[in-house]
Formats: sequence, structure tokens, C-alpha cells
Amino acid sequence: MPQTMLDKIWQAHVVTTAEDGTSLLYIDRHLLHEGSFHAFDALARTARAVRRPSRTIAFADHYVPTVHRERGIAGVENDEIRRMLVLLEDNTRQSDIALYGLGDPRQGIVHVSAPEQGLTLPGMTIVCGDSHTSTHGALGALAFGIGASEVAHVLATQTVWRRKPSAMRAAIEGALGPGVTSKDVVLALIARIGADGGIGCAIEYAGSTIAAMSVEERMTLCNMSVEAGALTGIVAPDSTTFAYLEGRPHAPREAEWRRAVEAWSELASDAGAPFERETTLDASALAPMVTWGTSPEDAVPITGAVPDPASVSEPSRRARMERALGYMGLAPGTRMSEIGVDRVFIGSCTNARIEDLRAAARVVEGRHAVVPAVVVPGSTAVKAQAEREGLDRIFEASGFEWRDAGCSMCVGMNGEVVAPGERCASTSNRNYEGRQGRGARTHLLSPPSAAAAAILGHLADVRDLGRG
Repeated sequence: MPQTMLDKIWQAHVVTTAEDGTSLLYIDRHLLHEGSFHAFDALARTARAVRRPSRTIAFADHYVPTVHRERGIAGVENDEIRRMLVLLEDNTRQSDIALYGLGDPRQGIVHVSAPEQGLTLPGMTIVCGDSHTSTHGALGALAFGIGASEVAHVLATQTVWRRKPSAMRAAIEGALGPGVTSKDVVLALIARIGADGGIGCAIEYAGSTIAAMSVEERMTLCNMSVEAGALTGIVAPDSTTFAYLEGRPHAPREAEWRRAVEAWSELASDAGAPFERETTLDASALAPMVTWGTSPEDAVPITGAVPDPASVSEPSRRARMERALGYMGLAPGTRMSEIGVDRVFIGSCTNARIEDLRAAARVVEGRHAVVPAVVVPGSTAVKAQAEREGLDRIFEASGFEWRDAGCSMCVGMNGEVVAPGERCASTSNRNYEGRQGRGARTHLLSPPSAAAAAILGHLADVRDLGRG
């Protein structure tokens, strides 16, 4: 019987299946960050050791400061954050787990650094105590976030219990127009199917649009799959995937590489494989997208306007829209391009890779930001590459602040936040109330669109700025 890519990877990793249908999956790669101290505490209480240290890699990303990095951990001003970084060092050293921490050239946001190090490979099962682990599906891995108790379970057993998700296929067709990016594609898709449109599913992205995308563009799609309620997103590995991986530090080499590529080439869903759900999107018809509310599904083209809750008949949806508009301080009918912003953030595991920074730099070069704007590379390696290309000088000459790698203002748990009531144009993945700081108002958009907002001081159609 024809199989989906999900079927193939799942079956290859099932250890056993319980009577209720949940399966015990073997985990090929376990990724950790500072929040893992709870799991290590749980292991210590039960006198258990880490089962497979070589299959586990830790990154300092969520809480690390992105300024004054030269001071190291001792220079971190927040006592609690400094304690978490010390605990990560202690726990990984005691368990013989590799740590890419402050001062390490491989440090960065886990979902940026791991792929660029070749730690993410097709056909793998990958977990991390972070929902955006779905990012790694762009390379043909089955990757998903897990909770704190599950992190402890994986550390102790190298397995996790999980019910197999349904297979959903998102066929994206057509060439992207000028100024339109993969971020716009995924925002448009979530706006169509809703924040619960992928619940219980693994979304497989396919179609001519996906085939034409780089691996980094595919990562943006898979990263935000969870914003549609899905467990993960996944893309079949192809020649683009293999070209991205070849020669990376942890990728197979020589004869092993050739055998791996042969095996990876068999992972794609078979012709006629059954999908429980299917959806399509015409990417050629898209304009740059931007959110107006407090969910990624609240996205409209930059050429559009804030919707009117009164036009929605479903009571709960109407009430949610009204609450969102109240929080965001917006009135129905307001043109998106007329909404002013107080600051701009370019970063996060969604859009802080080298291609994202190049795209933003092309927009700002020769212009100057009129609102505070911050650029935070997704990894130390991305930062170094950008500096070799002179992107840092372009940003700084345009009035942008250039920082070190980390999650920064995306997550708002590290002291780098948007002030109450301020409106931020952000390349991150979530815009719920308080995500970027108490009372912060977040508009999600692509790196080029964020760059345009910084230059003009309001949400703007980057296509117009480009023509200008």
C-alpha cells in the first residue's frame, strides 16, 4: 500500500505500540536549551542517567543576552538567567552532553544552529522542549516539541510516547511574486485554514512553490506549522536538501554520504499515498502578508484593511476578534499600510537565517530607519557570515542595532522586550497578548516587510519601496 513520508519515518522508529494506540518512538536526536534544568532535576531525583549522551546536544538560546556577549556568563546581569546558564553548563558537563554555549562559534537558536551543523538529517526523529522544533521538518525529519516531563523521559530512555498524527498535505503551487516570501506563504495558509486547521496533523508541504524554495525558506514554513495547530511540518528531501547538507560538520561523508542520499531519496510520499486532509494554495496570487490581531491566523495582505468583527456571524469568532482589536488598539477598516509602528525586530527561529538578513539588507541599504530597529542573527555562524558579507555595516549605517545571536525579543523571557503599548513589526512567529512583553502589540511579517516598516515608520508594501 502506498505510504506517506510520515508513515515511513514513523514505522521505522516504533519500538512498541500500546493498546490505546500510542507508540513508543525511538528518538534519533534530542535537542536541549536552558529550560531543560527541570528535566535534569527529575533525573537526579530518581537516580537515573542520560541514556544516549551522544544523541543529545544542548544550546544556549532562549535566555542568553544578545548584547555585551563579551562579558560571558559572569557578566549576565539578571541573577536568574545567569543561574540557568550555569545550570546548563553543569548539567551537560556532568552528563557528557555537548553544549554550544556562550563563546562557542556554534551557539545560536537551536532551530537555526542544529540544521547548519548538520545535526538535522532526513528520516530522523528529533525532539526538543520547544514547540518550534517543527522547523527541522524542512530537511525531511519528523521533528516536534515535547513537554518538560517528556524531556526527562527522552533523556532517560531515548524514547517518547506519542500518538501518530494524521497526514495532511498542503499543495502550494505557483511562482512567488516580487516582495513575497515563504513567511507570506505560511501566514496566508494559516489565515485560510485557521489556527486550529492542522490540529492532530503533520503537514506535508508539496507543490511547485516548495520545490523552488531553498531549505531556509522551507524552514520558515515548517517552523510556523505549529501556529496552525499541527504537530509538525515536513518537506520531502530532494536535491536542494542534499546540496544544503553536504559537507556540514555532522553530515555523513564519502561512501556513507552516498548511501545516505540513496536512502533519503526513498522517503518521499509514494504516488497515491492517502492523506486524511488536503489543502491547496495559489502562491502566485499572494501579496506580502501582515497580522492585525493576536493570532497568526489574523493575517491579511498589506494592501488590505483591518476586518470588521460585525461581518462575522459566528459569536465566539466575533468576540475573539473584538478582544484582539481592543488589545491591538485598532479600528475596523483601518488600512494596514496606515498603521504606524514604534519599533522593528528582525530575528527569531522563523526568520534570522542568512537569507533572511540578506533580504532585509537589500531593502534598507542606502536608506535610514525612522524607528528603533534591532537585527538579531539566528546563530553565531550566521552573524559571522553576515559580517563577512558586510550586512552588519549596511544595517548599522541604516540606523539598525546589530546584536549577537539568540532568541531575544521574540520570546520576551530574557529581558529584551517591547514596552507596554508599543507596536512592533516583528519577523517572529507568535503575536498573542504579552508574547513580546506585557502589553506589547506585535505585527508578524517577513524580513523585507519588517525592513520597509523600519524605513517608513509604518507597515508598508515593500514592493512600493522597492520601486521607489
